[in-house]
Amino acid sequence: MPMDPSSAMLSQALLLLQCIILTLGQYDICKSLVSTDDGPTWEYYACQPKPRSMKEYMQIRVEPPDITCGNPPERFCTLENPYLCSDECDASTKELAHPPVLMQDSERTGLITYWQTVTWGRYPEPLLANISLSWNKSLELADDIQITFEYGRPTKMVLDKSLNYGRTWQPYQYYADDCMDAFGMLPKRVQDLSATNVTRVICTEQYSRWVGSKNEKNVRFEVRERFAIFAGTKLQNMDNLYTRMESMKGLRDFFTLTNLRLRLLRPALGGTYVQRDNLLKYFYAISNVDIPARCKCNLHASQCSLRDGTLQCDCEHNTTGQDCSACERGFKAKSWKPGSYLPTPNGSPNICTNYAPAVFRHTHT
Repeated sequence: MPMDPSSAMLSQALLLLQCIILTLGQYDICKSLVSTDDGPTWEYYACQPKPRSMKEYMQIRVEPPDITCGNPPERFCTLENPYLCSDECDASTKELAHPPVLMQDSERTGLITYWQTVTWGRYPEPLLANISLSWNKSLELADDIQITFEYGRPTKMVLDKSLNYGRTWQPYQYYADDCMDAFGMLPKRVQDLSATNVTRVICTEQYSRWVGSKNEKNVRFEVRERFAIFAGTKLQNMDNLYTRMESMKGLRDFFTLTNLRLRLLRPALGGTYVQRDNLLKYFYAISNVDIPARCKCNLHASQCSLRDGTLQCDCEHNTTGQDCSACERGFKAKSWKPGSYLPTPNGSPNICTNYAPAVFRHTHT
């Protein structure tokens, strides 16, 4: 039977909408309106928010409390100019203060600002500092974590993560100029890992050896290279990565976190031993911490909003909660499951079902 003009226009509109959805990328859309013999019907998909820089949302805590320089004011010098100690840190003067918040500012003026610790005046007692980053939200890493150091990268450092809002911690990666001496571990790079051991915690010497404080400032936790083990060097085969996320135990959790912690254990030494006659050149300074990630919404939301000062998933699929980790009232609690990346490219939404399964349909009313 020929289709009437209004139905034909609706079918064309729905086809156009589906084409637009496909061009937006995988798992960007939670549902779309499709044409069926019974009329327009919602079709549901697994979905996730787009990645974003999480540094503007993070809360920073530095320990011990007196580790930040400036109270009392003190002079410091650099490893390149160790006897020109004319720089000063003074917490009471804005232009000379280096508080923790400067690790996450935008630096739109082009002026580099940074947090800085006291100098190593108590040597040989270790100069230790912990930097805890929290979001009160589960996140999934989408690209490399990058920490930018001024005046030299630490010669010994640990990156930890938590999955339970800082109640317990686990090492994520070790960093040292000599991994065996610092941690009793053989040095490795991510390139040394394979699909069978991609979640192994390694120690790397790649970011700790002295090459000059201005030549290399960044320390990374390599997410993209780990993704590339499954998706190819240019991440052109993301379907394979998403398939492994479902089938390989622990892989999805490996890239998930609620908190991060930097344990700074030994500052840059300038490629030599500690010179006790000038300890004003030894300290830590961080100008930027970048965490590209997405809100973890269990594949039940394509948007994540800041509400009441906290990131919250805008849940679909009859789910609710900060991470879309429960069924809405009126739906069977035990019917909740996380969405699935499979089958690709749209995945399975695993929608919560209501108390009358025979009546429930994926239709828009």
